[in-house]
Amino acid sequence: MSFRHSFLRSPIIPTLLSIMFAATAVAQITVTTPVPARATIQIHADRPASYRIPRTIFGSFLEPIKNSTYNGLWAEILVNPSLEENLWSASRIADMVQDEPALARASELGLPLPWEPLDAQQGNRYEPHWGDAANSWRSLEVIGVPDQPTGIEQKVYLPVHRTLRYTGSLYAKHLSGPTLLTVSLRPRNSPTVLASAEIHAAAATWSKYSFTLTLPAGSLGRLAPADFVVQVDGKERVDLDQLSLLPADAIDGLDPDVVAMAKAMKTPLVRFGGNFTSGYHWRDGIGPEDKRVSMLNISWGIPEYNTFGTDEFLRFCQLIGAKPQIALNMGSGTPQEAADWVRYVDHRYNGGKGGLTWELGNELWGKWSIGWTTLAQLPSRTLIFSEAVRKVDPSARLIAIGADADRYQAWNAAQLANPAGTFNYLSTHFVVTTNRVQLPDPSDFVPANDSVQLPYPTPDFLAAASFALPVALGRNIRAMQTQIDRHPAFANQAHIALTEWLFLSSNNTSPSAANMGGAIETAGTFNMLMRNADVVPIADMTGIMEFAGIVKKRSQVYASPSYYAFRMYSTANASRTVQVETQAGSYSVHKGITRHAEIPNVPYLDVVAALNDAGDTLTLFCVNRHLRKDVATEIDLQGFRASRTARAQTLQSGSIYEVNDATDPKHITPTDSTLTVSSGHIVYTFPHESVTVLTFHKL
Repeated sequence: MSFRHSFLRSPIIPTLLSIMFAATAVAQITVTTPVPARATIQIHADRPASYRIPRTIFGSFLEPIKNSTYNGLWAEILVNPSLEENLWSASRIADMVQDEPALARASELGLPLPWEPLDAQQGNRYEPHWGDAANSWRSLEVIGVPDQPTGIEQKVYLPVHRTLRYTGSLYAKHLSGPTLLTVSLRPRNSPTVLASAEIHAAAATWSKYSFTLTLPAGSLGRLAPADFVVQVDGKERVDLDQLSLLPADAIDGLDPDVVAMAKAMKTPLVRFGGNFTSGYHWRDGIGPEDKRVSMLNISWGIPEYNTFGTDEFLRFCQLIGAKPQIALNMGSGTPQEAADWVRYVDHRYNGGKGGLTWELGNELWGKWSIGWTTLAQLPSRTLIFSEAVRKVDPSARLIAIGADADRYQAWNAAQLANPAGTFNYLSTHFVVTTNRVQLPDPSDFVPANDSVQLPYPTPDFLAAASFALPVALGRNIRAMQTQIDRHPAFANQAHIALTEWLFLSSNNTSPSAANMGGAIETAGTFNMLMRNADVVPIADMTGIMEFAGIVKKRSQVYASPSYYAFRMYSTANASRTVQVETQAGSYSVHKGITRHAEIPNVPYLDVVAALNDAGDTLTLFCVNRHLRKDVATEIDLQGFRASRTARAQTLQSGSIYEVNDATDPKHITPTDSTLTVSSGHIVYTFPHESVTVLTFHKL
């Protein structure tokens, strides 16, 4: 039982709630309009909106963070394949050693993280070398022990549920003694060899050697760890560098499971950007992969191997049918570097036609960004980057850095001082931690006696306040557009691009990208975007990998519940909203989530209806935010003569804190059902805390 549900059943709840609502200053969820016994939805299909729903509101976002690219989309299995140092921040190293204590001893022996000695009892048989490496800066000499197995190993997870065959390579330089290297796969911390290959590395100069390893069927279980081992022969001495191990079914270096799930999203845009943008130099990620230099991703304290660069990103976009939306380095980069990147991508992606969407930097209002920009610097720096890009591609669509929707006025005003045509959109981000609340005054809570303490904020409070966030965002976006339209140079010319949106939690007591609660927030955000698509035609959910999208752990690829909510919306045949009147009750949030603490009049049942271009399909997108009530509803279709059978697709779970994971990757997925339409009238019950898409076809 979750904390939230056990709390609700506590015998002290009536006392606590009376305390909670005793003062007007107290944090609270108040019912504005109660849910009626029978809610109603009236659809006026003959009253369409004046604008179309642009496909670009279903954009996604890719940034090298966590396991999004490396050990994620990029199929390379090995970590730190170039045997480098200084690829992690101190805190990341501490986490790695805590998870694998044996790495502390490996580091003492001169091995780069996360490589380990084949036999730690042999002591110092390893020496790092600098300045004469096959890749980057460092290589590793392995000094064999006569008549004993000596080598290096790394803990790995293999996608054995999909393939048993793996291809690899390594660079070696023979120093002395025998010339035989043996690479193998073994169960973790076991001498048993499951698959092996021999390499005769006799060259005294750096040479590349390839191998193939095929596991016997059933020899290694799904999610079971293995060891990848490189072993020298007897008293051999060899210098090693730049190793690789890939599933044989990788698609141009990309994980095929990730590619398939990303393609199923039908996302029209993939944003390549984020905090790493302000320190990323695109030339580091082009050219022969074996020669690309490994370095620290300063923004996230993790390795940037540069093996997933511009060409690999464009190939991914091509495979899933999306266009690239790249954020240029406006932090440590130069206008010329940005212009050169635009030229390179235009040539590689669409034969020089141009017209792609580019971002002029990312979050440079934040001091976590390299080369962050002061308010005084902002307009001129934006202008010179814009001019450099426009010189290469006059048809480029440019997104300038805007501020977050709750703190945008001064920053956006500075951008709007630029000449007309400097940009087409101002960006805004909505990355919210849902368990951070506006703490009330302690005097608001006076327990009836010393033994009773109010558990504020309750999970129910956090859930209701979090589900309301998309409503607040939509209202703020309208205000942002109003500010833009007050500037004659940009009025009716520039709009808003929501280039990052994500719901996070530091624990599992509030809705987040990982759990079912996040799926409800995702659907609420898409409903908001469809209503406001005339002013925010571009939106990129964070992300296509990690967070609210596709996740890869222990080589198992699976999706968060938010991914399925995204797909329910992005694959629907809907292009123009129509008028909807819903009577299903509402609530208001007071002293809620820090970023948007006051949100009045939030509908319990949030409904958007839309027709397709042909006008023969009507889709209802429905979010029930109520925490406990299934909302019985009468739906009346006006201006649309529907066939007798309609489709319902529903996403829900036993608790909003339930998740998908590597062990149970499809615990939460949409379910399909049918419903009967009688003379344009339907009776349907929307489950509490759920996402539902109803599809009607014209008779």
